[in-house]
Amino acid sequence: MGFKGTLRPGLVQLRVLDFDKTLDFYKNVLGLDEVCRTSDGRVCLKAYDEFDHHSLTLRLADTAGLDYVAFKVGCPDELEKMKEAVQAFGYAVDTVQAETDQPGFGKRYGFTISTGHRFEIYSDVKLSEKTPMIQNPDIWTEPPRGMKAQRLDHFLLYGPNIAEAERFCQEVLGMFVPEVCNTPDGNRLAAWITSSNKPHDLAFVEYPHAGKIHHLGFYLEDWHDVGNAADWIAINNLKLDIGPTRHAITRGHSIYFWEPSGNRIEVYSGGYTAYPDNPQRTWDSAQLGRGLFYYSGEVIPSFLEVVT
Repeated sequence: MGFKGTLRPGLVQLRVLDFDKTLDFYKNVLGLDEVCRTSDGRVCLKAYDEFDHHSLTLRLADTAGLDYVAFKVGCPDELEKMKEAVQAFGYAVDTVQAETDQPGFGKRYGFTISTGHRFEIYSDVKLSEKTPMIQNPDIWTEPPRGMKAQRLDHFLLYGPNIAEAERFCQEVLGMFVPEVCNTPDGNRLAAWITSSNKPHDLAFVEYPHAGKIHHLGFYLEDWHDVGNAADWIAINNLKLDIGPTRHAITRGHSIYFWEPSGNRIEVYSGGYTAYPDNPQRTWDSAQLGRGLFYYSGEVIPSFLEVVT
């Protein structure tokens, strides 16, 4: 399918607590590559199958959680049009100049949406020095490490007024909504939103407190790699949330756990192919346990209640 507006989520900045231990997790357990360090001590990382300069930045802070997420759009003209659309929607926009806080990134526009999360959009970013091969390419250039995360895949955000956030993603970012969950009175409880054939690039859950993140998701090749991730969780004494399991929503194979600073991570494979002309899949909130965890049909309290 042709992409419209947003290409994908391309950058996340997370707050972490025990910097050395957490960085070791992202590099040697999850399997990301360190790309660079900034003058203020942040570390930029990428997965082995990503081309752009980096996709994750870690910042030492007093509390864990999310600073912001950034979406890549197709070209500079599209970026300027999208900036105007954000303003027309009613959100104030600020400018982050190129090559300032994120090495390798061009100009970014930032704004806060109804859920209290800071979103940014950009079009220009340098390629990493260490990218997948493009001439007669091998499958990988170096053996993937640890859980073998291939790419930053998606994130789940908690906050208020997700109906407006969902509408913003459709009307301004050019995304569509393959799957939703509604309360008995018809209000939106959760939405899964994508800009491509993936079942979701991001998701929202209605929540009274603004600006929270439930998890950051990384893509693995297959179900066997999800099992391999479970081994790494056990070997490294990471706190397991749930899994290995399967979602009915998105149909992905999954496992959830917390990294050393307390941010929840999902590693994920599979999922259905999404098309914008498909009928929207709808779940009743009473069936959410089955939608999230198809095998057990039950939701453990930590999964709904623990966010950063």
